[in-house]
Amino acid sequence: MIESNEILESLESKERPRIFDETKKYKNLPKVVIAGRPNVGKSTLFNRLLQKRRAITDSTPGVTRDPIEEDCFINGHPVRLIDTGGFKLERKIGTAEAILDELVVEKTLDSLKSADLILLLLEAGTITAEDEEFIALLRPYWNKVIAAVNKTEGGRREEEAYNFYQYGFDELIFISAEHGDRIEDLSEMIVKKLDFSKVKEGEEEKRIRIAIIGKPNTGKSTLANRLTHSTASIVSDYAGTTRDFVESDFDYRDKKFHIIDTAGIRKKSKVHENIEYYSVNRAIKSLDNADIVFHIIDAQEGLAEQDKKIVSLAYERGLGVIFVLNKWDTQEQGRKAFKAAEQNMKIMFGQMSYAPVVALSALEGKGIKDLLNTALEVYEQLTRSIETGILNTALNDWVQTYPPPASKSSQFKVRYIVQTSVNPVSFLLFCTRPEVVSQSYLTFLKNRIRNDLGYDKIPIQLELKASRKKWEAYTKNRNNSRG
Repeated sequence: MIESNEILESLESKERPRIFDETKKYKNLPKVVIAGRPNVGKSTLFNRLLQKRRAITDSTPGVTRDPIEEDCFINGHPVRLIDTGGFKLERKIGTAEAILDELVVEKTLDSLKSADLILLLLEAGTITAEDEEFIALLRPYWNKVIAAVNKTEGGRREEEAYNFYQYGFDELIFISAEHGDRIEDLSEMIVKKLDFSKVKEGEEEKRIRIAIIGKPNTGKSTLANRLTHSTASIVSDYAGTTRDFVESDFDYRDKKFHIIDTAGIRKKSKVHENIEYYSVNRAIKSLDNADIVFHIIDAQEGLAEQDKKIVSLAYERGLGVIFVLNKWDTQEQGRKAFKAAEQNMKIMFGQMSYAPVVALSALEGKGIKDLLNTALEVYEQLTRSIETGILNTALNDWVQTYPPPASKSSQFKVRYIVQTSVNPVSFLLFCTRPEVVSQSYLTFLKNRIRNDLGYDKIPIQLELKASRKKWEAYTKNRNNSRG
């Protein structure tokens, strides 16, 4: 018999873990929108109801900009929970921040229109003009509003909280999102006010998960909106507009895609705010739940050293990467110009010369089909599995073409090869004396795997393991055990 578990061990836990989300089985979930002025604790309540840290929370007003959506269970019932940006009246007219605030408010008001339930979050204490203005805006939706007064932990400031009754609320609930006070009561109120008759249960849909990453202001959100035919992400010339990642879905050629639009990743030395620090961390973490990365590069600015650092994060995880040259409409057109830009990319990312390059204009919608067709090719390669027999027939041909060194000091014998995982694609090569196998020989084998087995657009991992047993012996033992 072959050495104990030699093959089985090589096949264990090589695929990146996939977190199964039970809520993804349900369709037509009722939408619960958390809304209110800035800094009342909306994101804290959002995280509390989700029972995980999804939204970035900070004492700085206006942290949340894009609406953040997440499916969850509230008292055993599946709902879509939406955290919105704060309704802000005070603005410095003429500033970029003021324009951005206007976009945030517009997004919040759009979310209210599609909501099945609006969870209005207020703060115990002095009632502000923003509170009054926002309450007035909610009058058309009054029958689907629950009003909760936050930051009343342990009965603190409850007397002041009662002042909100003057605006005609039939009922107020006093809570503490941070400490969890009366969250169970709030959950009961939410469930009682919702209609779950249209919710349908089915199988979780398989989606190709794309993370859009890059430096700030390269057009990530514009591309995300173009792909999803929506305005899910706020688009602005203001650097750092996207703070938390924004998720959206769309279909293309009968395939389902899940897009993660992330915050722009800047050099560590230029990240000064706590909020941006968390934003960058979230962008990096989004890679753990992606299959393919669209790395966006501004064709006007070209490549920078920071692009290398961003892409290395995806490379280390074995993700498929597509380099997207955005704003290509601003550049010299023609095949020659693209070839020069592509060659530049391959020089910059030498170890990733396999990665496809696509030029497009997210703003004008040019090149989108090429990008999605390339993504389908990359995903097919990421999920392709090669039979072990075919692998070893190919390995035999490769070794015949390029035999291992014959000198005693560097001599080794190649025994057999198995594929240990897909997405990321990984192989395990069994040989004698793996410590003397040169990098050049490993590169030769990787290139043969790519060119001969159809993995020319993705990264592959090839590991070595010592073995004295030949592939023929393994095959014979395996067949005997089946018999």
